[in-house]
Amino acid sequence: MAIPDYESIMLPLLRYASDQHEHSLRETIEALATGFKLSDEERRQLLPSGQQAVFDNRVGWARTYMKKAGLLESTRRGYYKITERGLKVLAQNPLEINVEFLDQFIEFKEFRALRRATEETREGRAPEETPEEVLEKAFQSIKANLVNELLQQIKSSPPSLFERVVVELLVKMGYGGTRKDAGEAIGRSGDEGIDGIIKEDRLGMDIIYVQAKRWENTVGRPEIQKFAGALQGQRAKKGIFITTSDFSREAYDYATRIDSKIVLIDGEQLAQLMIDHSVGVSPVATYEIKKIDSDYFTEE
Repeated sequence: MAIPDYESIMLPLLRYASDQHEHSLRETIEALATGFKLSDEERRQLLPSGQQAVFDNRVGWARTYMKKAGLLESTRRGYYKITERGLKVLAQNPLEINVEFLDQFIEFKEFRALRRATEETREGRAPEETPEEVLEKAFQSIKANLVNELLQQIKSSPPSLFERVVVELLVKMGYGGTRKDAGEAIGRSGDEGIDGIIKEDRLGMDIIYVQAKRWENTVGRPEIQKFAGALQGQRAKKGIFITTSDFSREAYDYATRIDSKIVLIDGEQLAQLMIDHSVGVSPVATYEIKKIDSDYFTEE
């Protein structure tokens, strides 16, 4: 089945806590995942940030919302149990528990009042999304737009700027020693691309052959074959092929089957790497998300 949204998790979570024992969030997640018959793939599915599993995040928010409504309470760090109010709710045999249901409790109303204006004006928000999912979706959307803008900028700029971008990026990723070393090693052809060798590490223990093409058309297998031949001619075993366009499936397949190690970086990945390593971009705003430090409020 699909991963349930956080509202669908609320009633099963409250039922799980109905034994009135203390439970940890981790054991709860495992029990509910089994109850919902989630596959291993669904359990491992991550938020866009890659920092937390989607199901874990939704269970956490289901617990938080019911704690705000007074149906659950924290007992110690990472642990909770059902309250008398929670037991009374279960005794009513509700068909479901959701945000609308929890809105009957004054504590939850006060909690919601802090966020209601934002939620009511937000467009395109799916009801199953937790606040982290909404935030990360917005972040990914902004990043995707920036990727497109970067590619258009690179394609419309002189070849020398593309050359500089590649040098800057490779150095920031740890290749090429200094910018001077990398600049001298790259930029020796005049076909609106760049070719050269670059140090794999700052000590120059090994070298990597680099070819980059500012293309609009898809790079096919023949181009990768030529590049592989160039590697053999240089007695090199490693290469990076960078393009502003993309690669055909045959090109990827060929690169995986040859002895030489060739990394293919298409335009979208190039822009992503530029963003990750702050090449050609600058920060506009930073948002730091914080949570309660339970240890701070624990008496010695």
